[in-house]
Amino acid sequence: MESLCVLDGEKDMRPSFQTHLANGVFEDPVLYVDFVFERRALLFDAGNLRNLATRKLLRVSDVMISHAHMDHFADFDWLLRLMVGRHKTLRVFGPIGLIQRIGHKLGAYSWNLVHNYRDDFVVAVTEVISDSKARRSCFHCRHGFQQQSEDFVDIRGGVIIDEPAFRVRTAIFEHDIPCLGYCLEEKQHVNVWKNRLEDLKLPAGPWLRDLKQAVFESKSDDMLIRVGWAADTLADERFLPLGMLKKAILRVVPGQRIDCLVDINNNEPNRNKAVAMFRECDLLFIECAFMQEHSAIAARRNHLTAHQAGSIAKTARVKRLIPVHFSPRYSDREQALRAEVDAAFNM
Repeated sequence: MESLCVLDGEKDMRPSFQTHLANGVFEDPVLYVDFVFERRALLFDAGNLRNLATRKLLRVSDVMISHAHMDHFADFDWLLRLMVGRHKTLRVFGPIGLIQRIGHKLGAYSWNLVHNYRDDFVVAVTEVISDSKARRSCFHCRHGFQQQSEDFVDIRGGVIIDEPAFRVRTAIFEHDIPCLGYCLEEKQHVNVWKNRLEDLKLPAGPWLRDLKQAVFESKSDDMLIRVGWAADTLADERFLPLGMLKKAILRVVPGQRIDCLVDINNNEPNRNKAVAMFRECDLLFIECAFMQEHSAIAARRNHLTAHQAGSIAKTARVKRLIPVHFSPRYSDREQALRAEVDAAFNM
């Protein structure tokens, strides 16, 4: 992920992630996370995706499914429709049983013409079995989306994606069925100060991405970084040590954390796990399905009330809370529900 900022002077850093809820709070809770400095996005749940432009959906590299209820999974088919025939691998993560479910979705269609596609589209599915183990299988368009062999993979600490710039962790919660919560963690955030570049008469350009990648990968300070206006330009080219560049033009700070939790029971194991997982995160998207006056209904339907959601976020010392997934019964009481979660979060 290109988590690189070029700033004028000592201004606040720009975020590396831009978050966007695809639907309103009374509709399917789909979270779209765009990488500001790279043509890439993550998708958390795949209910109604029709409000996201095709160009946005084609940026998606990974889909995190919380569970297989329709309002969280129905439009996987639409994503498939847009991506078939493209040279791309779509990674999909979710709870146990996801491989079989996606196999059934793919098996519902006829693929007798896929030999006409020049490129192979691959769906790589990982289903989480426990906090340390998962099962993975792939479906290739070129092979008519026949399931490949399954392999067990280690996800120690719930880490399902681990790249130089960021990781995604997950944990299993109870919703009468297994339901996954997710944590997106930028490992560190790199700021490049424009004024310091100018002072040193160094050009801005693609070489800064190489510099950033070297920082993310913890390369030796003695490593030489090629400095130039463009990757194919030799004019004014020079090589400078990574350690010197880090000290002179970079500011490295802790990265963002964006977390997502939908559809869980309000029981003690769930609450304790949520508090531990989301502690001091920057941004938490959390379901607030019912008001506290209807807590008995929420319990029967395995959902949180707004008060319960706000209390979890407060206990976890979350920096900012975004309530989602309101029950339609409150379509004329949206502000009251928001007030309830805010009161619990800020009390």
